[in-house]
Amino acid sequence: MKNKLKYFYSYTPLIVFLILVLFFARQLILKEDPSELPSVLIDEKFPSIILSELEGYKVFSNKNLINANGPSLVNIWSSWCVPCKVEHEYLMSMSNNDNIIIYGINYKDNKAEALKVLDLNGNPFYAIGADQDGMQSINLGVYGVPETFIIDRDGNIRYRHVGPILEYDMEKIILPIINKIKQERL
Repeated sequence: MKNKLKYFYSYTPLIVFLILVLFFARQLILKEDPSELPSVLIDEKFPSIILSELEGYKVFSNKNLINANGPSLVNIWSSWCVPCKVEHEYLMSMSNNDNIIIYGINYKDNKAEALKVLDLNGNPFYAIGADQDGMQSINLGVYGVPETFIIDRDGNIRYRHVGPILEYDMEKIILPIINKIKQERL
């Protein structure tokens, strides 16, 4: 009996190592990215949401998406969110330089602080709605801020970007998807 246990214990590290190798090989072969968060809303209509007004700005609603002539972005952000501050310059660039319509959802924020951020850094949003309790964003499947959705001209969600949009994301992911959507109707 002692000999059998001795063999078992001597092969245990090898067995554990082989299991780990198989796990990592599977990840490499399937090219799954564990940082990607799937969304059940991809290729579905943007859900109906009800947001409150952010004083001095047009209120964002689903009607905005229905009336859009082309693709647009919906960005969930907050004044207290550091990554949101980092991505703000890229949202401004897409709004001003690429003429992309961007709608904002201000998530669980103090309205005065949100207005201060927009006054100091500029407003990339065509319309903004405040989601004071976060329930509307939760209905979108939002895990945190910032998150951005690309919406096609029919109001369908085509892509979900989790985290801040940085230069690489803007140039290599967001703008190519927007341009592809624009070409679909030509």
